[in-house]
Amino acid sequence: MVVNTLEAKSLVTSLIQEPFKAVPLIWVIHENELGLRLRDYALSQLTDILNDWKETFHRADVVIFHDYTMPMIYSSLDTGNFFVIPGSPIETWEAEHFMATQKIEDSRIHLGFDSKDFVIVVVGSPFVYKGMWLEHALVMQAILPLMTEFKVENGKATRLKLVIMSSNSSTYDMALQAIALRLGFPSGSVQHVVVNRDVNIILSAADLVLYGSFREEQEFPAILLRAMSFEKPIIAPNLTMVKKYIEDGKHGLLFPAGNVNMLTKAVLLAILNGRVSPLANEIGLAGRLHAKNVMARDVIVGYAAILENVLQFPSESALPHSASDIPETVTREWQWQLFTDPFESKLESPHQSFSKKNVVFQVEELWKSRRHMAEFVPKISKGGDETISLHDWAEEKTNEMDEAIERREADELEERNDQPQGTWEDVYRNVKRVERTRGELHERDDGEMERTGQPLSIYEPYYGPGAWPFLHHAALYRGIGLATRGRRAGADDVDGPGRLPLLGDSYYRDVLCEYGAYFAIANKVDRIHKNSWIGFQTWRAGGRKVSLSTVAEKELIDAVSTGKHGNAVYFWARMDKDVRHGSSKRIAIQQEDFWSFCDATNAGNCRVVFSDAFRRMYNLPASWKALPPMPVDGDSWSVLHSWAMPTSSFLELVMFARMFVDSLDAQHYEEHHDNGTCCLSLSKMEGQHCYCRVLELLVNVWAYHSARRMIYVNPVTGVMQEQHMLEHRRGHMWAKWFGFSLLKAMDEDLAEEVDYEHPANRWLWPSTGEIFWQGIYEREQNHHHRQKILKKRRSREKLERMRGRHRQKSLGKFVKPSPPKDADNGSVKTEDSEP
Repeated sequence: MVVNTLEAKSLVTSLIQEPFKAVPLIWVIHENELGLRLRDYALSQLTDILNDWKETFHRADVVIFHDYTMPMIYSSLDTGNFFVIPGSPIETWEAEHFMATQKIEDSRIHLGFDSKDFVIVVVGSPFVYKGMWLEHALVMQAILPLMTEFKVENGKATRLKLVIMSSNSSTYDMALQAIALRLGFPSGSVQHVVVNRDVNIILSAADLVLYGSFREEQEFPAILLRAMSFEKPIIAPNLTMVKKYIEDGKHGLLFPAGNVNMLTKAVLLAILNGRVSPLANEIGLAGRLHAKNVMARDVIVGYAAILENVLQFPSESALPHSASDIPETVTREWQWQLFTDPFESKLESPHQSFSKKNVVFQVEELWKSRRHMAEFVPKISKGGDETISLHDWAEEKTNEMDEAIERREADELEERNDQPQGTWEDVYRNVKRVERTRGELHERDDGEMERTGQPLSIYEPYYGPGAWPFLHHAALYRGIGLATRGRRAGADDVDGPGRLPLLGDSYYRDVLCEYGAYFAIANKVDRIHKNSWIGFQTWRAGGRKVSLSTVAEKELIDAVSTGKHGNAVYFWARMDKDVRHGSSKRIAIQQEDFWSFCDATNAGNCRVVFSDAFRRMYNLPASWKALPPMPVDGDSWSVLHSWAMPTSSFLELVMFARMFVDSLDAQHYEEHHDNGTCCLSLSKMEGQHCYCRVLELLVNVWAYHSARRMIYVNPVTGVMQEQHMLEHRRGHMWAKWFGFSLLKAMDEDLAEEVDYEHPANRWLWPSTGEIFWQGIYEREQNHHHRQKILKKRRSREKLERMRGRHRQKSLGKFVKPSPPKDADNGSVKTEDSEP
């Protein structure tokens, strides 16, 4: 990917995330706003902003600048990936844009020049160095003899105006004025201007441009190129880089560096009777035409060399020619027809002013707001002007932590104490309440409810946040993350490594790709997938424009609901429409067959690797070289892991794929994992996903030879067309190798070997899914039977203990005593009563 502006920071940041971290990125930067502010960030201790930009710059494989000043101002962000390719069409484009929108008269009025004034602009190196004042003094000395020609009647003023542009501070103006007065220049005839964004106004107002730096440069001065684009005659020293692009007397006037007399002669050639000479006008016109394409070839060849060293081409690509073989007709000039017409363009210059729309300003505001929130400490008065200090906040935080620890210890002690036991009715009521609560929480996922009621569920494997925008949110789809990190928050995505621990190994996650998701779903599939049909669609399908449309989704669901095609495999990404296929590139070749396509995408070794894995999987003789036939009958095959089939068929496919992958890994693990070489790839990036491109086509081999109907679904219209008709396959299918009974027997043999022998050596197959055979079933059945018998025996023993328990007889019946007789009569005896 090539990015051509600093404004693309958000795009570059998104490429830091998986699965785009390995995408080659070339970042071309023309803007200098960020570089000019890096020093301010360091002085203000805004390390967050610096680190953010440094991380973004580090993501690029190469950061390209168009002149040597840019890497210097961006040096604090250099991570070793800076590169300079001198030259750019921007200088000419900006000059053309300025002349199309501004008038030269307005520029002269803006600078305070009269129409009769003759303006000579002195430009130079963008760097500040010792001896610059001496060079400017020599230039003024060379121009001094012309003052007599431009004097006005009073003799105290002159129409000759000398404007000196440099990167020095404004204090340098005092030094230049002192030199000018000492040489005899009238007051006000010499001006010093600090280089800024008004350079176009100054150059457009000039009658003559003189390059006043005599030091050798690493590149052709960009300021001279811009001056030539304004159709200004230029005078420059015969430096190496200047002579390389400027022909003396044709595109400009050259003089020996430091020779004042030759400089005076060159200036006199450019002036005639107080005006620009006809020779200078011709030089200006020729220079403008020359400036449009003066450095085009060097820049184009430079970028081609960068691409040659950065890009790693996939196996199916035809390797390009070397950068040195680019014909001159291609590099002779820029393709200006691709640029926006400057007369019609309303776009701002690439060096636009620093505004609130600028990405640099946006990043500053973002980090400043975050930093403000992080460092905000509310000030609370304590009886006066005293406020809570950071030490007080730290002490308060420690106290809160101590209190939390004490509360947790108290809760633990309370749990250990005897709790009052309720009745069985209370326990039953509490359990039902918990179950009801769980059900309510579960029912909040509307997507899962819809998936439960539909016949088909399509899983979308992905790896990393970068793939999120390509995933679907409809109930028909469900994501499956191939890594624990980077899953969508709030989405009902499947945790791939949680269902298949093998995906926690980054090596196997990379080499298996989508097949890691297949194995994860198939592992105890009943716990997660309860639909009769299952489908998969890679997140790349959206980028390739082959994902199912709403119409196609409806047609597919109708077909699987009604059983229109029976036990079929539906796919919607065709091989002959894939960008890797020869016919899709409009190459005049014969129709590419299945195995040729497989070879093209696997460094030419697909047939050999597939044959060896097939032979080892079925334990065939070493002389076996045959491949399952995949005929060329005008129909197409499935690519991009985008298909749907019955869940039972999917489990059969996974059964076959597990054994094939195990055979493939046993042959190439040491070569790939230990030595880092993959015979199925030509580049390091492809080698990281070594088995993926072979496994991508494996579903076609299994579906064809297991006698499944193969139905192509147009991803836009939903129109279905059967491929490779069953009646035409007779005599071509290897049905005995792909039959369910044979695959099941092989699977059980492997499971029995794992169950009994527990091999200690490295073996991939046991880690790719369930291990089950009849012996495991019988052992579990016997275990359950023993547990049942043990439970019955314990129950019987308990009943016998209860029957034989000694029961104590009751002590008697409590009889309430009768009330006294006085109480029965209701009389009350007192001391005052008489007998």
